[in-house]
Amino acid sequence: MKVTVKSGIIFAILWFLTKLLLFWTGNSLETFKVSVLLNMLFAVMAISFGLYFQKRKDTEQSNLLRDIKNGLTAGIPYAILITLFIYTYYNKIDKSYKQHQLREREVALDKELANKSKLKQARNANPNYEVMTIKQIKAKEMDKLHNVFNAKSVAIITLSALLLYCTINSLIIAIILKKIVFRE
Repeated sequence: MKVTVKSGIIFAILWFLTKLLLFWTGNSLETFKVSVLLNMLFAVMAISFGLYFQKRKDTEQSNLLRDIKNGLTAGIPYAILITLFIYTYYNKIDKSYKQHQLREREVALDKELANKSKLKQARNANPNYEVMTIKQIKAKEMDKLHNVFNAKSVAIITLSALLLYCTINSLIIAIILKKIVFRE
């Protein structure tokens, strides 16, 4: 197995363990932003370490395109494993996340609908809301939010975001390693 793929797998497993540790200690909802930042950090580390060790192992001269490809061979397994774990985590392990997010959105929606100018803007933006009561508008918006916070939607958003993030970071890290670290 290539060192870049191993790097992606190792850092994905580290993030899994960190996320599970936060869940087992009862801090999963309070440290949600921390786990997202750790996810981003581990993605960068997987790409960086994988690409660095691959470049040290290579015997032939590499070009930038090959370095980006090698960075992605660390980033893509990381993104896929994280997405599979997130789907399983929010679908089977921590079902309170969806309820917590819905409660937060419901409070924000109540504040928004209590504000006359925001209510007028909502009714102007959606012609169907003009004849609806505030309770009906709230029920319609909450139905939309139930679809947004299910495990499948969160996993799809995570996969797209991580793939884009890993692609951009592979490019940046390949340039940094090529120009600064290895001085090619």
